[in-house]
Order: sequence, then C-alpha cells, then structure tokens
Amino acid sequence: MTPGCVYLVGAGPGDPGLITVKGLTLLRGADVVIYDRLVSRELLDEVAPDAIRINAGKVAGCHAIDQNQINTLLVQHARRGRAVVRLKCGDPFVFGRGGEEAEVLAAAGIPFEVVPGVSAATAAPARAAIPLTHRRLSSSFAVVTGHECTKGRPGIDWSRLATAVDTLVILMAARTLPRIARELIAHGRPSDTPVAVTRLHAMGAVTITTTLGAVSRGIDLAPPVAVVVGEVVRLRESLGLEQASAVHAFT
Repeated sequence: MTPGCVYLVGAGPGDPGLITVKGLTLLRGADVVIYDRLVSRELLDEVAPDAIRINAGKVAGCHAIDQNQINTLLVQHARRGRAVVRLKCGDPFVFGRGGEEAEVLAAAGIPFEVVPGVSAATAAPARAAIPLTHRRLSSSFAVVTGHECTKGRPGIDWSRLATAVDTLVILMAARTLPRIARELIAHGRPSDTPVAVTRLHAMGAVTITTTLGAVSRGIDLAPPVAVVVGEVVRLRESLGLEQASAVHAFT
C-alpha cells in the first residue's frame, strides 16, 4: 500500500466472503480504516491490531459522524502519511457517497484509488435467484434510491421511469416503498406486477414476494432491503423456491 493514499474499498453487501481479494488485501494492510455501520464484524477482524479504526456508521436520523467529518478525517490521516481504507458497504460508487469523497480527495491533492465492490443492487436479486435480465422477460433494468421520496422535492421522475425499463431495483426504500409503489401504479405499472423484497445480512438473505398493489397499501420492513419490481420475480416460483402469499415484516 502507498503511504498517504486513500483507498475507497467496497466491502460487498454483508456477506464477508463477497469482498474482493484486492479489497481484503488492502484492509489487512491499512494504517487507518474508516468503516460503515453494516460492514460485517468478520471483515473488521481482518484489520491489523495496531490500525486505527473509526466507525462512520449512519442510521436514519443518527450519524456516528457526519459526511463532512468523514471527508476531513480522510484528508487528515492521508496527510500524516497513513494508508487509509474507507470501507464502504456494497460498491463505493453506487449510492455510497464514494464520488463525493473522491471529489474531496482530488481537491485536496490526496492520491486515491477506487476498489469496486459487489453492490446490493445485483447481489440481493442474485441471492433471491432473480435475474435482473432474462431473454423472455427483461432486456433492461434501472437502479434507483428510495431516499428521494422523503426530501420534499421531486428527485426521481416516476412518471417517466415507471414503464421505461423492464426491471426496477430500488435501494434504501424500507420506509418509502408504499409511496413508491403508489407512484409506479399511478404512472402505468400494473398493480399485479410482482415484487421481491430482500434483506441482506452477514449470514445470507431473506426474501419475500408480493405484488405492487399489496405493497402500495403498506408494508413493515426493517432496513437494509433491496426491492425488485418486474416480471423476472416470477422466476423464483418456476425455480421451485418458496413464494410468500402475503406481505410479512422482516425480523
């Protein structure tokens, strides 16, 4: 590793085995590790005993440290000649603010490297045996965030997106999913469109299947979840996997 360099490393979607070989090597050799809340304990155990560990975890409404503080820490530790790993869940450049951190580092003249990770956008459907594309059912997919619906501004144009692609993957939507479902139905997605909701964790994943109409009437979910909307969800049944007949809460 290069002293004074920051490595923006994707830790993958929960399962410690899904970090890349390069990411794990950098994690083991880092002088400083600034990590997200959902990074598995098994990965943190790989950090050298004498390395500095900083919890940068964020929960809705409660941040261990805010983004400006994270940016400052990255620059400060790199300027002290330390090899810094910014360990982020999933992929650093998929709703992970890695792009913002890269901008800060570039402006400060700090060398950095981005190490891609497995994003929940693809890992959650794969764990649920749901292909995002399929020759008979889907030739396109889009990945969007559910956070925009809580900020009082338009954000995502659901009127255009609702029917623009075959498969929709929605991340960070545990609290906003009913509203998103109503938007999709209002703009042309049939209410009987199948929906899969997957919660990823260190030991694997739990998936429930339902319909867009059922979700629009309310669903009780605990984050983090990844949602798939589209006909590809029906493939779970054809593959012989158990399909839930009602909406359940994750526990």
